[in-house]
Amino acid sequence: MSDVLNHECGIALVRLLKPLEFYQKKYGSYLYGLNRLYILMEKQRNRGQEGAGVVGVKLDMPPGFKYMDRVRSCGTNPIQEVFNTIHEPLRTGDLKAKDAVWAKQNLPFVSEVYLGHLRYSTFGKNNIDLVHPLKRSSNWRSRNLALAANFNLTNVDELFQSLIKAGQHPRNYADTVTLLEKVGYYMDGEIQNKYHQYRDEGNTKLDISPMIEENMDWVSILSQSSAHWDGGYAVAGVVGHGDAFVIRDPWGIRPAYYYKDDEVVVVASEGSVIRTAFRVDDTNIQEIKPGYALIIKKDGTTTEEMVRDPQKRSSCSFERIYFSRGNDRNIYKERKKLGELLTPQLIQAIDGDLDNTVFSFIPNTAETSFYGMVKGIQKYMVEEKMRQIRAGKDSWSEETLGEIISREPRIEKIVIKDAKLRTFITSDGDRDEMVGHVYDVTYGAVKETDNLIVIDDSIVRGTTLKQSILRILDSLNPKRIIIVSSAPQIRYPDCYGIDMTRMGEFIAFNAAIELLKERGMESIIDDVYKKCKAQQELQKEEYINYVKEIYAPFTNEEVSGKIAQMVKNDHIKAEVTVVFQTVENLHVACKENSGDWYFSGDYPTPGGNKVVNTAFINWVEKRDERSY
Repeated sequence: MSDVLNHECGIALVRLLKPLEFYQKKYGSYLYGLNRLYILMEKQRNRGQEGAGVVGVKLDMPPGFKYMDRVRSCGTNPIQEVFNTIHEPLRTGDLKAKDAVWAKQNLPFVSEVYLGHLRYSTFGKNNIDLVHPLKRSSNWRSRNLALAANFNLTNVDELFQSLIKAGQHPRNYADTVTLLEKVGYYMDGEIQNKYHQYRDEGNTKLDISPMIEENMDWVSILSQSSAHWDGGYAVAGVVGHGDAFVIRDPWGIRPAYYYKDDEVVVVASEGSVIRTAFRVDDTNIQEIKPGYALIIKKDGTTTEEMVRDPQKRSSCSFERIYFSRGNDRNIYKERKKLGELLTPQLIQAIDGDLDNTVFSFIPNTAETSFYGMVKGIQKYMVEEKMRQIRAGKDSWSEETLGEIISREPRIEKIVIKDAKLRTFITSDGDRDEMVGHVYDVTYGAVKETDNLIVIDDSIVRGTTLKQSILRILDSLNPKRIIIVSSAPQIRYPDCYGIDMTRMGEFIAFNAAIELLKERGMESIIDDVYKKCKAQQELQKEEYINYVKEIYAPFTNEEVSGKIAQMVKNDHIKAEVTVVFQTVENLHVACKENSGDWYFSGDYPTPGGNKVVNTAFINWVEKRDERSY
């Protein structure tokens, strides 16, 4: 994606099911679980580079021994900083000769349970207090809770107020703190109820603590905690005595996958990283079902339980287009299909002139959709060859027939990404000038008579396109530049993970506004504003997405045409065309991941309509602030 976005975080949970001595004997190290966690987090580095954290929980530690460790970082290289801190006490040579039992009692993070997190800050500022896992502490093991999540909720304000009404005094107004305290509140209630039950049955306090640990009802705790969560989430938690869980939203918006055998239970935000870290066949990697929680008890018993009624599946399609690693077999196929389905639009954009067209892509995430685009063009050309041959089969010379058969798409690697320049420059003008040097091009592959088709995975703001990509492509002197997006036009805010919440960030929205102004239809803007303002006192369940009316007068092609005009400055000599994927073809390619609210405005949760409503009001009132 040439327009960089911060987006979904990543979670990783490793639960060893055998004593540490087993892993020391079989794999040569009692740090087997910690090493696997490191791989899971490194392989999900794409999901968060602003913060990282790890919690380790040791099972059955005697009183007086530390059983829960935590390290977090929000530095420039947080994963390395976290694991460097963890390994600092483990670097002494004579420790290698110690056995697992000694190491567990004397060294931090020699544990059976690990929870890791990678963070992009969307709600709160990027400071260490908000880096996951967050933790509640107590002298009772069962009251110690660490939480890490890949999530965004649209109704944090409501949840925060519910904690206050319950008599709490939350220490921070942040989404993760609110979520942690929600789970902690019902966890405390469960423990209190169990305590009274076992006390009334005549058990001593010494006996009651392990009884509570063995019998905590996580289905009840998580059902009550999440009952009013509106948004996308995959929330992982570990408890001081060893229980662990991962809960997924009932719409399946945020991803979560798990693998289990007789040695380990592992959960991650992406299935492909589990396969890589544990060298397992991905057919054995399961998706946690929407509305369900994977619950791992202290004794290792693992079940998948429904905690909220599943809703219509709306898994984030941006995961498939861009965010997730492309080595997942299904994501790879879907991205290729997205490129292939663009064929009819591309043929139309170049008036069928394939002999004078060069195909390329914006590195790096658009490469897979590029392969699909080329496949689609190849199939089209084969059909054309067959038609030509049938039409003149009695008159073609061998030379002409050879020319027809040998025609292939002209494929070149035109754009080269040299480096991601740091935005430490504060001057907007200087920063824009530096952005122009992120990409370079291969010279000599394009003629002045050529169309140059370049595919990107998505176009959000169009900033890099205007300031960098078009300029360097135009330096090749093509006749026409066709920028292709394998994703549809991004028209609406996301409130379930991606950090794009302001209407003015979307070039598709700005294009529609310009069209309204050009055609004397500015009254639509005022009408939509009034309708949005009139909803502000309603419950979120009553909101309607009136912002759709901004786009209603125009076809997709009209909006795309205006975008092309907006990204082309006076210095660009070539004709510029922008082609977007259709929402219909998106669903053909990504059949199981139908979440398309940023394209269609069809939000799966009531809070989504409230967010787009607020975002439009903020835009009209020129308030540069988040919409949730």
